[in-house]
Amino acid sequence: MGTLIPLGDASRRPLHRSVVTAVIILVNALVFVLELQGGEPFVTRWSAIPADIVAGHHWITLVTAMFMHASWSHINMVFLWAFGPEIEDAMGPGRYVVFYLVGGAVAMLAQVAVSPSSTVPNLGASGAIAAVMGAFLVTYPRDKIRTLLIIFVFVRVTFVPAALLIGVWFLFQLLSLGAVATTVQTGGVAYVAHVGGMVFGALSARFFEAPRRVAAQGE
Repeated sequence: MGTLIPLGDASRRPLHRSVVTAVIILVNALVFVLELQGGEPFVTRWSAIPADIVAGHHWITLVTAMFMHASWSHINMVFLWAFGPEIEDAMGPGRYVVFYLVGGAVAMLAQVAVSPSSTVPNLGASGAIAAVMGAFLVTYPRDKIRTLLIIFVFVRVTFVPAALLIGVWFLFQLLSLGAVATTVQTGGVAYVAHVGGMVFGALSARFFEAPRRVAAQGE
C-alpha cells in the first residue's frame, strides 16, 4: 500500500569522503554479477547455511553471505547509502569496516541460532545494514532523513526524524518476525537477522565511534 525509502541525511553532510560505503556498494554489485554467472552452485558455496556453521564448516560464509543477494529486488543498497556515510564519518574508515563486517556476521549468527539445523542458504546485506541503522539511531537520532514517500500513485519527498523512521522500521521487523516464527523460511536473510543486526549496532556503536569525529560535526 505504501513505502518509505530513505534517501539521505538532510541535517548534516559527512566531513570526509564516504569511500568505504561506496566500495561496499560496489563489491555487492560485483558479487551479484558473479551470482548471475555462477548460478545456484555459486550461491550454495558462498551463502551461509546454518547446519554447516553449527557443524564447524564454512565459517567464512558468515562474511561472504553478506555481499550476496537473492534477486535484483533484494539489493537494498539505498539504505546503506542513506545511513552509511555519516556512520563511516563518525567511526573513521578502519573502525567502520570492522563494525560493518562484525555487524553482518552477528546478524547471520542470530539466524543460525534460531534455526541451527536448517539447510536453507542465508544471504544478503540486510543484517549488516541494520547494524548501520542501529548505530545511526544511537548517534544521530534527531537528524532529519530525506525520504521518498510512496502511497499508491502518490509520490513525494518528505523529511522524517531518524528515530521515527528507524524505529518504525525496527517495529516492522519485530512484527514480521512474529508472523513467520512458526513457518519455514524459504531463503534469504530472515527477519531475525535484521533484528540481531539492529540490536548489535545500537549497543556497540559508541565503542566504534571516534569521539573527535562525532564532536566535530555537532548535533
